[in-house]
Amino acid sequence: MLEATEEQRPVVLVVDDAPSSLGMLCDTLEGEGYTVLVARDGDSALQRLELVAPDAILLDAVMPGLSGFDTCRQIKANPVMAHIPVIFMTGLSETPHVLEGFACGGVDYVVKPLRAQEVVARLHTHTRNARMTRLAREAVDVAGFGVVLVDARGRIAWRSPQAALWLQGDECGARPGRLPEPVYAALESDTGEVLLTLAGVPLSVRNMGRVGMGETMLLLEQRSVNAASPSRLANAALTPRETEVLSWLAKGKTNRDIGDILGMSHRTVNKHLEHIFEKLGVETRAAAAALATGHLF
Repeated sequence: MLEATEEQRPVVLVVDDAPSSLGMLCDTLEGEGYTVLVARDGDSALQRLELVAPDAILLDAVMPGLSGFDTCRQIKANPVMAHIPVIFMTGLSETPHVLEGFACGGVDYVVKPLRAQEVVARLHTHTRNARMTRLAREAVDVAGFGVVLVDARGRIAWRSPQAALWLQGDECGARPGRLPEPVYAALESDTGEVLLTLAGVPLSVRNMGRVGMGETMLLLEQRSVNAASPSRLANAALTPRETEVLSWLAKGKTNRDIGDILGMSHRTVNKHLEHIFEKLGVETRAAAAALATGHLF
């Protein structure tokens, strides 16, 4: 059972056109520490998602109007909601249906009749994994950095909270799900870096290269208007993984903590720190943390 205060209780959205048949499941979820929201069809589910971001979604595939598969596609096409794990729970058990569930973005597929404890176990796992991934990505916002992942079609696949602040607003002139055109120049630049101003904020945008799933990582850094040269941290050319490790180091985490958060051994963390210290030209954890948090270079 999850232990959390009322404010910290994870939220799960159950989408099914016959919610009364899921009474036992909803009761079990409540007993396990979840706050349960219910929607009767895909359209009402999307409306709810405009108001609240649940930790996970349990989604039926066959419903009146928008099918569960199409609902999932719309969820995954929206960068704001794409991180939410979707678990299908449906009576459709044929292989093509299962394959479609995963193809449209689902992380799991449970066939009815449901076994409540099995659903809860799967939900625990996917909720925990999604939260750990989100924490790791949000950590790179340390010291005024923001991160954007761009897919092969040039669409925003994910953006960190700091990047979202810089990219929001009509003044950026970008279509939904797309970056402002000047930002795309970083993808084509010989140096991998462009300088621009968004929403009145002077920024440096650097292309950090390809990451998983064919996506490209862009690192956004706020620059001083009068800055004559890049900061030591900007010049360090840390890899995305090294940036994550440094972020958690700056937040006071031990090597073992960092390993648990990022899913690596503490020995691997040590190796990353050795490379970070060398690139930053420092010898201690305190010095590296000071560079990251103080941004005084």
